[in-house]
Amino acid sequence: MFGIVRPCSHRLGEGLKAQWMAHLCGLCLALRGDHGQFARVVTNYDGLLISVLTEAQAEHAAGGRRTAGPCPLRGMRTASVAQGEGARLAAAVSLVLASAKVRDHVADGDGLLARRPVAAAARRVAAKWGKAGSRTGSDVGFDTAVLVDAVERQTGIEALAGLGTPVLTVTEPTETATAAAFAHTAVLAGRPGNAAPLAEAGRLFGRLAHLLDAVEDREADAASGAWNPLTATGTDLAEARRLADDALRGIRLALREAEFVDGTLAHLLLVHELRRSVDRAFGTSGCAHGTDASHGAGPARGAHAPAASTPQQGPGAPGPWVPTGSGPYVPHGSSGPYGTQNPYGGGQGGPGGPGGFGGGPSFQPPKPGKRGFFAGCAAAIGLCCTCKVCCADEFEGPWSRKKREGWCSECCSTDCSCCEACSICECCECCSCCDC
Repeated sequence: MFGIVRPCSHRLGEGLKAQWMAHLCGLCLALRGDHGQFARVVTNYDGLLISVLTEAQAEHAAGGRRTAGPCPLRGMRTASVAQGEGARLAAAVSLVLASAKVRDHVADGDGLLARRPVAAAARRVAAKWGKAGSRTGSDVGFDTAVLVDAVERQTGIEALAGLGTPVLTVTEPTETATAAAFAHTAVLAGRPGNAAPLAEAGRLFGRLAHLLDAVEDREADAASGAWNPLTATGTDLAEARRLADDALRGIRLALREAEFVDGTLAHLLLVHELRRSVDRAFGTSGCAHGTDASHGAGPARGAHAPAASTPQQGPGAPGPWVPTGSGPYVPHGSSGPYGTQNPYGGGQGGPGGPGGFGGGPSFQPPKPGKRGFFAGCAAAIGLCCTCKVCCADEFEGPWSRKKREGWCSECCSTDCSCCEACSICECCECCSCCDC
């Protein structure tokens, strides 16, 4: 799974999470239904935005959902999934762009693709995906030639770009491709008046996707000597952030001009979650909407706040007080009944020396041994089937058995309680902090 808009289930809530999953599974099943099981590997988070926008503009029809059978990635549960032209358009766009991406990697000789047999097989897969995407695009009235043309022009533009070249010159082909895909959702939904604002939103989304990819790969590209648009054009991170913020503002304004039947999920993904994606790429800490106390925002998770039960200052001591384990608090660094440290913490000064009671080093539980290859594969399948890799705050690595953070754990690293109201209203008039 890849993409820049990766919402956290904790913020979506049950209703919007079910809608989001319906579009994600709908894209995956549309790829399988039209192009076979292997095509499902191009399922991505950003592609489902096409399906979301189509449904947001259309009058709710009885055939917009269907019940899908059990799937290992849903814990072998059935689910209501999106179907129809929106999901098929998303599948067509995903296939064509994935085809272009594979051809680009083959041309660059990345990784295993530097080997001729692997490169030849990858070219055949890319060609098959390109034809399949064009066929599905034609079925829903979308000419994928605009996507293919954008990809072909991208190579030439990158070859000519150098220091002083505006970075927006490099992002233009991506902008053109995404603008065409977003605009066609208005055609599918029967709202031609939305084509212009959604084309603008798509153009700016393509710009963001290109910029954020360049920011995230900047250090890795510098280490490997790979081409990076920011490095090649001499664009610093401050300018890239300014362009990203302008794009966010433009998307928000464009969505205001479009008419939606129910644009709640589309607004949440393209306004709030997209801003969090920008903050994540640039390493911005804190809530994107600010931490104004009037909105109930508290300190970030993991911040070192003083404990409520710990006095800030004791009599005759300027510093913080610490518990002795029994009896009153004593100032940190002064002599208590067991020395200068808490005796139950195994510090220096407790009975028994550095190890606490009994002396010697403190007890360390034995570390679990690594799993073998097949046992690790079984554990990995279990993690995927139960969705712990994505949704759990922490999970055990299938082979190393090391504790790892869930993929969605960092997206809730700040208290964004100020945004809870925004997730259930389309216009965000209830939340002035997000400037919507």
